[in-house]
Amino acid sequence: MKHAGPRTLAELEPLLRMIRRHASLVERTPGSFYRRSKGWLHFHEDPAGIFADIKLDGISFARLRATTPQEQAELIALVDRQLAQASVKD
Repeated sequence: MKHAGPRTLAELEPLLRMIRRHASLVERTPGSFYRRSKGWLHFHEDPAGIFADIKLDGISFARLRATTPQEQAELIALVDRQLAQASVKD
């Protein structure tokens, strides 16, 4: 599975805009987000669809489908929740 290329990232642009709202994330390269200087979220493309790798536990990546609008909405809700919980702990 390869990292998402320009065409896939263009397709994800509405989702990426929502992720960019979070001040605690830094987008070092298109579609690759870091938190506290460590990779936290990035995207892959595959014949089976688009996938997001996200560090839900802050340590290792979990892979989630992010192909359909519903999957993307679930991903942004998860990002929002994770970052809200992290800001309470910080």
